[in-house]
Formats: sequence, structure tokens, C-alpha cells
Amino acid sequence: MRTGRNARGIAVTSVALIALAACGGGDDDSDNNDAGSGGSGESTSGGGGGVNIYGSDGNMGSALGDQFSTPGDLAGMQGTTPLTDLGDDFKARLDAIDPDLGGTYNYAGETYDAFILISLAAQAAGSSEARDFAPYINGLTFGGETCTDFAACLEILNAGGNVDYDGASGPLSFTEAGEPAVASFGLLTFGDDNAIDDALTEFQVAGDEAQQASDEGPAPVAAGATGDPLIIGTLLPLTGSLAFLGPPEVAGAQLALQEVNEAGGVLGAPVQLIETDSGDTSTDTANTSVDRLLAANADAIIGAASSSVSLTVIDKIVNAGVLQISPANTSDQFTDYNDQGLYFRTAPPDQLQAIPLADLVLADGNSRVGILNLNDAYGTGLAENVTANLVDGGLAEDDILAITYDPNASSYDSEVQQMVEFDPDAIIVIGFDESARIIQELNAQGIGPSGE
Repeated sequence: MRTGRNARGIAVTSVALIALAACGGGDDDSDNNDAGSGGSGESTSGGGGGVNIYGSDGNMGSALGDQFSTPGDLAGMQGTTPLTDLGDDFKARLDAIDPDLGGTYNYAGETYDAFILISLAAQAAGSSEARDFAPYINGLTFGGETCTDFAACLEILNAGGNVDYDGASGPLSFTEAGEPAVASFGLLTFGDDNAIDDALTEFQVAGDEAQQASDEGPAPVAAGATGDPLIIGTLLPLTGSLAFLGPPEVAGAQLALQEVNEAGGVLGAPVQLIETDSGDTSTDTANTSVDRLLAANADAIIGAASSSVSLTVIDKIVNAGVLQISPANTSDQFTDYNDQGLYFRTAPPDQLQAIPLADLVLADGNSRVGILNLNDAYGTGLAENVTANLVDGGLAEDDILAITYDPNASSYDSEVQQMVEFDPDAIIVIGFDESARIIQELNAQGIGPSGE
């Protein structure tokens, strides 16, 4: 991250993914937990009647499976989610923070990394003021000596070295826009017990490290700089449609807080953490929480998880001169957002996630694809990117039907009936907890995973 050092130019290319046979059951979900080597096999994924059903990160996990009680309701449904190998040690540390995580680690690594990056940047800048330390964020993710935790990275800084933080969620390698240039995605498959079958999980890397930023930012100040205590707030979903993401994300932030302060803190003082609820877009919870964090003089805010929620508060946060870094925002809107250089994310943009999702659909031999996506920044953005990738992969535009739905609708009969009439080989469902009702209706009309 030292001024003048060139970024690494190692290209990481996408690898086509072939789905394994979607049969059998497995342990409870594998959201952001175990990685493995990719494999290949003939795909028999998807639902009855020959219709393959696919999901994306918002609905691929135990939160969806918990809403189905009949064995086989989700059997064979596949989808993609940002997924890296957190490692047994990291998961054990998370479990020690929250013993009730139950093997679910959605975006815990990304939240942990966000906290570590903020802490390192403040120490490197010798200041807890966001406008002072924000220029250091990108450069901490490439171009120097590799370290994987705060204590090791701090040692490099104190020795006058150049830090390249490779986090729990991956190498990060931020672009100029402050987001990962490369990301790992997992192909997940539901078993007969309506839970993710870990044995069938495969992986694909998307992106290119050549897209990482070229400017590593300012040189760090002298070692041992002290200053006002760093205050970090969290804006994470404790209630609302994404509340299932809250516990692992909170655990990730609390683990990072513990480890940073055990290593001596930042600027000679323990980092302070203020936790708040983001809720969802059906409430004004996020705005109320941001007001509270700003009143408490937070220097940085981790969150929100939802892209749509972040869009409601980003202007308020950056106009106050506070840094915002999300562990789960994926909407492409943030890439070029006028954020005054104060918005970052450790989650990959939809432009990257669309690659493995489209590859999965195409690899299964589907030639006519329906897309059901919720009407928000995440749903519409990912649907547009997937559509573009399907067309690039050889499908005709007339063979793709995208239907945007209201996540608060009382019924999805009409949308599903349109899919029945379209007669697709595959249906991609891009949504959150409301996806359960959509899939139940797909099943009822004979084109869902169960085919009943």
C-alpha cells in the first residue's frame, strides 16, 4: 500500500462450472463455510417436468429450507452465492463469539474483513477521521507483504513495511471503486431434506486481478501513531427480511473487535463498537440507526447488508464525512456512485456474481430461461447482468423472460402462471425470504423443484 508500488497484474479468469447430480440429502446449510475443489458431472438438477430451478445468494441457504416441511420440496434446486473457505479455525473463533450460529456463516468473513481494513487504515493514516484514512483502504488489499489478521498486518506497518491484507473472504484486491476485483462463488444444491447438501458444493472464481487499483494510496505515517479512539458502528439486519444474515455478520464484527483490541487497538486505544439494526426497506430503521451512530461520532459504519437499504442512507453517511463499508451489498449501482471516496464493500458486485450463475444455467444445457426477480437494486441489477451473460453465452433474447415482482405482494400466482405459459427449461429466482412463497407456487403449478 506504499505510494509508487505497482499493483500485481495476475489475471484470474472464470472457469466454467458443471453441476453435479442433484440427488441425496446432506447436513444443514453451507452458507459461506466450506470450500473445495471443483469437479464435473452430468447435471440432473432442478424440478419436475424438466424445469431446472436456480437461486442466488439472497435465497440459497437454511433460511429458505427452514420454510419447507415436506421432504423433497427443494430437492435439486441449485444456485450461487459468494463463498470462500473460511477455514475451521476461523469458524471456531466465530462459534466462540456466538455459539448459536449453528454452522451458518453468511458474510461473517466479509464483515470481519471490513472491520480489519478500517482499523488498519486508521493506524496507517495516524488518524481516526474517515477522510484521512479512507485513501488507505484500497492499497491495503494488494501490492505488499501478505498478512491475514490485524496483529500480523500491524507488525508489518510498524516495521515500515507494505501491507497486502488477504482476508477471511479472499484476497480482496480492491478496484479503484473500492470493491473486490476477484471473488469466489459456490454452487450450492438442495438435497431431499430441503437443506444444502455440502457434498455437492462446487466453486468458481470470477473476476480479474488486473482490474485492481493501480494507486496504493499515501505512505503510512510513522509507526506507533496515537490519536482519538476509533469508533466503528454496525448497521446490520437484526430485524426484517434479512434478519437471518444478522447473527453471523454481528459475530464477524465482534470477533474482529476482540482481535484488534487484543493486539493493542488502534492509535494507542481500544476500538469502540456501537451496534445498531438496519431493518429493511419496509421501515425507517436504518435512518434512525444512522442518526444514532452519527450522534455518537462513529468514524466508520459497517453495513448495510441490503443494497436497497444502503441506498437510503449512503448520502447521509458520506455527507457527514463518515466511511461506509458494506459486507454484503452487491448492486452495481455502488461501483460508480458519487460517494466522495467514502464507500467501500467487501462483497463482490452483481457483475461478478452473474458470471457463475449464468455459467451454471448454460452448463446444464438450458436454452429457454425465465427469471423471477424482486423489485429492488439487488434483484433488478442481478437479473440484468445474468440476462446479458446468458445472451453472451448464446441464448437468444426471445428465449429469456424476466419478470420483476413486488416482494410484499400477497400472491405470486400471476407471475408463476406467466412462467408456465412461457414454458422455460429453467427458472432463476432472485429474491430473499419471499422466495419460499414463489417456489411453493412453482411447485403447486408443477414447475418447481418438487414438480408437484
